[in-house]
Amino acid sequence: MRRLIKSFGYALSGIAYTTKTQLNFKIHLLAIAVVSLSGWFLKLTISEWLWIVLAIGLVLVTELVNTAIELLVDLVSPAFNPQAGKVKDIAAGAVLIAAAIAVVTGAIIFIPKLI
Repeated sequence: MRRLIKSFGYALSGIAYTTKTQLNFKIHLLAIAVVSLSGWFLKLTISEWLWIVLAIGLVLVTELVNTAIELLVDLVSPAFNPQAGKVKDIAAGAVLIAAAIAVVTGAIIFIPKLI
């Protein structure tokens, strides 16, 4: 049981580190607050909330994985290396795609309620 509790502590530490050090993660958290308040105000249905939660989760998970990849690449390749740069670019591209999916999902749900 102690190992399980410690593993949650490690995970929360990783989330806290990402929140403190990554501007994009902070921006995503601000967007979550705006979307959540908007969804509450516009009275989203349960199915709409499920899609919003899925989109939010996708963005946050990819941002966390991107941060982990960047740290690992910096550890194993501290000097400039074009291949290391490509790895970081690809991870950042995954975040961009996740964010684009979230924006499209939000647009599909919110635009009809606003017009």
